[in-house]
Amino acid sequence: MGWCEEWKPIFVMLAVEVAYAAMNTVIKTATDEGMNGLIFITLRQLIATLFMAPVAYFRERKTRPKLTTEIIVYLFFSAMFGTSLTQYLFFFGLRNTTATFACAFLNMVPVLTFLIALPFRLETLNVKTRAGIAKLLGTIICLVGATLLTFYKGVALTNTTHQSSVSKQQGRYNASYSTKQWMMGSMAYLAGCLSWSSWFLLQSKVGKKYPALYSGSFLIFFLGFLQGAVLSLATQKSFSVWVLKKKVEIITVIVSGIAGSGFCFLAMSWCVEKRGPVFTAAFTPLLQILVAGIDFSILHEPLYLGSVLGSVLVIPGLYFLLWGKRKEAQSSAAKTTEENEEHQVQLQTV
Repeated sequence: MGWCEEWKPIFVMLAVEVAYAAMNTVIKTATDEGMNGLIFITLRQLIATLFMAPVAYFRERKTRPKLTTEIIVYLFFSAMFGTSLTQYLFFFGLRNTTATFACAFLNMVPVLTFLIALPFRLETLNVKTRAGIAKLLGTIICLVGATLLTFYKGVALTNTTHQSSVSKQQGRYNASYSTKQWMMGSMAYLAGCLSWSSWFLLQSKVGKKYPALYSGSFLIFFLGFLQGAVLSLATQKSFSVWVLKKKVEIITVIVSGIAGSGFCFLAMSWCVEKRGPVFTAAFTPLLQILVAGIDFSILHEPLYLGSVLGSVLVIPGLYFLLWGKRKEAQSSAAKTTEENEEHQVQLQTV
């Protein structure tokens, strides 16, 4: 029983990464076939809202806090940064690059979150400790890797001639990407990572002001749906774009709404509760490996030198940062335990 409890979070995170990899593959396929990004995001949030509604109702119907205007404002911006804006930027990036390249940028999210949190004093950096040095070193390495990913595409390391013929047979738009496309996609990913990193900090405030995980998630998905719907109606003149005609579009919306925004969100939240955010974030590079395998074997996407070199820097940099944060957390917990023991001794003496 103890063995099962110890390994359960690991198996759950493996399932989450496999689900995300499959979802990214489906999204990339639908993107290459011309699926509208805003419509996709809007419908995805609608599916996620419908999925989360009964969960939130039955799990928190007796403990749900009261909604106030301040909380609604926080949830609105949480929906904007966490769903609408971030998803649209990554969707735009997928149209111009590969899913493997997108996952390479996802590894930057913990680092960017750390950098944004520093000026707000939500994170600390003490370079006099080993943990502080590891965090600083990891951040620098990740930033160098991100710069390489953004500004250096490099030569294709795979057989692009074969990929082009296969892609034409499958009716896809792109088998290789121009430098302009690569740069536009890179900028979109970087902006998306900044948006998502901002959401993590904002969500920490939301969690304190509205401590109802399922109800808060439902409201975020619902507000994200409203934001996407308003923007879609304002920019799309034809209502025909709302009708999903292709099977891949229908599958993409349902899978990403239920699996991506539903199952994966709840599973990751459970893992954060059981083993902490550092444990959960440590599985991020695994997603890139899984997606890369699907990219090359199924989607026949080209692999570029810049992606390999950038990933070689970003992934170790991420683990340096996570190791430093883990050591700081252990040190802080040990210090708190020691202070509590000293306090107990003082009370007994008195």
